[in-house]
Amino acid sequence: MQNKSKIILGIDPGTIVMGYSLLQTNGQTMQLIHMDVLKLSSVEDPYERLQKIHFKVCELISFYKADCFAIEAPFFGKNVQSMLKLGRAQGVAIAAAMQAGIPVNEYSPKKIKMSVTGNGNAAKEQVLNMLQRMLEFTDAPAYMDASDALAVAVCHHLQQNSVHAISPGKSGGWQQFIKKNPGRIK
Repeated sequence: MQNKSKIILGIDPGTIVMGYSLLQTNGQTMQLIHMDVLKLSSVEDPYERLQKIHFKVCELISFYKADCFAIEAPFFGKNVQSMLKLGRAQGVAIAAAMQAGIPVNEYSPKKIKMSVTGNGNAAKEQVLNMLQRMLEFTDAPAYMDASDALAVAVCHHLQQNSVHAISPGKSGGWQQFIKKNPGRIK
């Protein structure tokens, strides 16, 4: 049984630079469609920045026909003002996904790094290196925010398709899993 192909929009929120990526998956394989950043440093008004974030996320969802949305949760820092700004950026991105009617999923930075590299404390360069291996691309993005957004999308794919994501009560155990997923047996 082949799973339907879907597009995951991954977001690394930020009010100066927002990373985004689009990943296509059929449940087993992944393919990078696009990754880039939205640069907002030239925009002075903080509310205009939020408007641009909302518009860009809406545009990405519409253009790429995204099926699901994954975003990095803000980590707790010492600067309260930075946390508030980041929370606003995250909020407008989430609102855009909800407005489009696609499911929203949020992952902590540690969960993302753990999913991609096996190490929740991995450096950004380690995450990028693993993404390059997994998705077979060589060009490093100009901004790490783009690869961070790709890591969010990959994390979502891996979380949705891991054996642990399948509840034994719902799936009927290993025999049922094997029947439903013959292509995953090696």
